[in-house]
Amino acid sequence: MTSLTWARRRASAARFWNQYRRQRAGLYGLGALALIGLAALTAPWLVGGDVQSVTGAPGTALESPSARFPLGTDQFGRSLLGLLVWGARVSLTVGLLAAALSVAIGTLVGIVAGHFGGWFATLSMRVTDWFLVMPSLVLAIVLATVMSRSMWTVVLAIGIASWPTTARLVRAQTIAVESRPYIERARALGGGHGHIMGRHVLPNVMPLVLAQTTLCISTAILTEATLAFLGLGDPTVVSWGGMLQDAREAGAVSSGHWWYLAPPGIAIAVVALAFTLCGRAIESVLNPKLGVGR
Repeated sequence: MTSLTWARRRASAARFWNQYRRQRAGLYGLGALALIGLAALTAPWLVGGDVQSVTGAPGTALESPSARFPLGTDQFGRSLLGLLVWGARVSLTVGLLAAALSVAIGTLVGIVAGHFGGWFATLSMRVTDWFLVMPSLVLAIVLATVMSRSMWTVVLAIGIASWPTTARLVRAQTIAVESRPYIERARALGGGHGHIMGRHVLPNVMPLVLAQTTLCISTAILTEATLAFLGLGDPTVVSWGGMLQDAREAGAVSSGHWWYLAPPGIAIAVVALAFTLCGRAIESVLNPKLGVGR
């Protein structure tokens, strides 16, 4: 039985990949993410671990791009290319963890509310609506301000502020799944709430959750960059948003040092776009009706 289950899963994954390969934009996004992820994972070997140190920097302050420093240097003489590669590690980690937390909260609330219904669903949806109408960036700024400044604070702030959309989507999908006949059969055979939600509802909402996760990651990366730019990130680590904040403090805008501003800004835009392309491609594969007219 186990081998049969795994065989079906492998066949399903193969079908998914065959359909995903037809989404050209999704392949471009996946390729960009693979290259950026590989650079982030190999950062200690590519640029070295001492690139973040402000003491003993190899260059002078705010050098323009050259053969020695392809992207120039910052106000401490550090290589911006090295900082950009190291910043990918933090920005991607925060984006992935914050999106995972957001989707986990939203999925749990959505499945439970859709399964039980009644006063519990009404109460949970009113709480969801309150978070939904509250600007997520403002809420994240408030949470990041009142808590200690660290990477985990940023992850928690983004995750708590951005789960309502997932909760509403999952709740709607849960209600649709639980109206199917096999759910009634499972109840008639003695299936409890945990069995129905874990064995029947969750596998059917996972495709929606997967697509939503890829879209949440791009939003989380943009939010992390905004928080770091506002000085609410972890000051002990290098991130793309932190690089923009350092550039602002160094007067790069007024002095015309474009090489200090452009690389982290372009990197944030490219990663956010890549995750969005992957998310749209996954949506098109899981729901072919979305591809009509595209």
